[in-house]
Amino acid sequence: MSGSISRQNAIQAVIDGTYVEPMNYIDNPVTEFYGCNVFTDEVMKARLPKNTYKSVKATIDAGSDLDLAAADVVATAMKDWALEKGATHYTHVFYPLTGSSAEKHDSFLSPDGEGKCITEFSGKLLVQGEPDASSFPNGGIRDTFEARGYTAWDVTSPAYILESDNGTTLCIPTCFVSWTGEALDKKTPVLRSMQAVDKAAHKVLEILNPGEEVTKVTSFAGPEQEYFLVDTNFFYARPDLISADRTVFGAAPVKGQEFDDHYFGAVPARVLNFMMEVEQECFKLAIPVKTRHNEVAPGQFEIAPVYETANVATDHQQLIVHIIKATANKHGMTAIFHEKPFAGLNGSGKHLNWSIGNTTQGNLLDPGKTPHDNLQFITFCAAVISSVEKNQGLLRAVIASASNDHRLGANEAPPAILSVFLGDQLADVFAQIQSTGKATTSIDGGLMNLGVDSMPQLPRDAGDRNRTSPFAFTGNRFEFRAVGSLQSIAGPLVALNTMMADALSSIGSSLEAKIAAGSSIEDAVFATVKDVMDESGQIVFNGNGYSDEWQVEAAKRGLKNLKTSAEALTEITTPENVAMFEKQGVLSKVELESRQNIYQEQYAAKVNVEANLTERMAETQILPAAVRYQTELAENIASLSAAGVEGDKSALVAVTGQIAALSSAVAKLKEIRSKHIEDATEECVYYAHTILPAMLEVRAAADALEASIADDLWPLPNYTEMLFIK
Repeated sequence: MSGSISRQNAIQAVIDGTYVEPMNYIDNPVTEFYGCNVFTDEVMKARLPKNTYKSVKATIDAGSDLDLAAADVVATAMKDWALEKGATHYTHVFYPLTGSSAEKHDSFLSPDGEGKCITEFSGKLLVQGEPDASSFPNGGIRDTFEARGYTAWDVTSPAYILESDNGTTLCIPTCFVSWTGEALDKKTPVLRSMQAVDKAAHKVLEILNPGEEVTKVTSFAGPEQEYFLVDTNFFYARPDLISADRTVFGAAPVKGQEFDDHYFGAVPARVLNFMMEVEQECFKLAIPVKTRHNEVAPGQFEIAPVYETANVATDHQQLIVHIIKATANKHGMTAIFHEKPFAGLNGSGKHLNWSIGNTTQGNLLDPGKTPHDNLQFITFCAAVISSVEKNQGLLRAVIASASNDHRLGANEAPPAILSVFLGDQLADVFAQIQSTGKATTSIDGGLMNLGVDSMPQLPRDAGDRNRTSPFAFTGNRFEFRAVGSLQSIAGPLVALNTMMADALSSIGSSLEAKIAAGSSIEDAVFATVKDVMDESGQIVFNGNGYSDEWQVEAAKRGLKNLKTSAEALTEITTPENVAMFEKQGVLSKVELESRQNIYQEQYAAKVNVEANLTERMAETQILPAAVRYQTELAENIASLSAAGVEGDKSALVAVTGQIAALSSAVAKLKEIRSKHIEDATEECVYYAHTILPAMLEVRAAADALEASIADDLWPLPNYTEMLFIK
């Protein structure tokens, strides 16, 4: 598409637009085609020899070593299944440190030397691939000219078929590592962290349940994904949305979200058609999406799956984003995942619900009806409290990005201060333990009478929820509410699993020592948990995280308040974090340093792109429009004066002043951007505390002009049009 679409043309295109007709659903019930494009356990069982199937299942379920001898058998079965689904190519899907998905497609077809072809796919090709690693960020692990990298099959995440308009492709989830063995991706550390938490939790469960079977412990995740939808005609008329996924200019609309009429409102028909198609594509891939609804801001929506194992949930999250983007385009809309695409309106997050459990002891964060006597829950919940308190900086670092900084602490998302919300019931239980060394009662939520005879009494939870908490207990899991909408959930999961493993290792050693000294299991648990609360109880906060009082109180408690990513990213390589990650076998010092370097570069690059946009749009779109209006006003006054009439010069004076303010702000931004800084940490600080404020000055001047100049001269679709014209 050459040139830009004018604002008025964009509006007319939306009004005149014809969009895809409501889709024809598959005639069969969803339960019959759910997972039809996945190489599921059922497919494996039907296609693999019994011994091969048992070997693969042992690897998936129990973490046994992968039998490479079985790979050829699996590869043949997978290839035949894919060919039946219409695939001609396969790809090893991996997740580099860009945060997006990557893939290289190879054909199953090989010439047979007689003018025809045969299909081939060996175990060697299944297990290992070799993409060029030099073009992906590695944070200094290797020189640019050192190009070799490997993908390795993740047998625990099922292969799947991805459909397109012209065919299908077999997709194989893989890890991505350098030739020297370091992780260059998001998946490898997730798998390592899951292994670490299994080992540590196993030890604790064996202490708490002597003589009982303890199966593999795994972490589970269920991310709630928020996003905006904008008509594609408006999207392509906004250079900032195209290049930065957010508006760097835009005056507040006359109506925003102040009426609270969008949240959980009736989904617009066009959007509902889109949502239904997204869900169908997810169901084909066995992605268990459960919830769809309008979010708080106009034009904002949410999709949420139910729990899955952490690595599969991570892969599915990437797929959900891909499916939403592709499906939105088919419906004439563009999906925006930036955390704060529209200033003054609620931004988008990715609330990460997280828990750990196994098949024998169940969900280890389920308190039951009387948590005071649930020793297993008390122990594992204490580990969470300890891990969050000890790793506040790390948790802030794994949600750090230039885009998420716009959302955190904006009275719509959790503050940058990490704290744990337990609710009244659990806070009381742990307070009893801290004060008396034991818990003997649990608050009962009771029943709620609605005052209508025909309505039943409703059971009430023993504690309320807290939307201002970054890390909140929500019934049988914790919800990490500060994760950004654009972010992969892999980084937060790696942190949660690793620090939980570290806390459980310490708690397991404490329990062993106390029991060896003659304590009962119950006494050992309460004594250990009391120690945890004495050391880490200050992280528990059930109040209003948005209040100014909390900022003061958090400082008194010694909690970290890392307000920007520039400060937060340095936490990745603190000596304590390096020691923890290396001890748990999740990431080496070199791998941590590379990640910090990459994320700092990405932060600076993101802000730099936005600064470029701010300058260019101001100079090529906003200032020319303002000058045209200024000229019209001046010519009008001149013509009135020639006719002997005194014209009102107030509008011209005001616009002239606003033009001067905008020109001055742009000049200042250009000047401070000319400074070159070598050190990555210093560069991030400079961008956060010098460049971004200067960009806001440009925006303030431009937004003032938007509210002043003639509407027909304004070049950009405004907030009202983008958010309310559907």
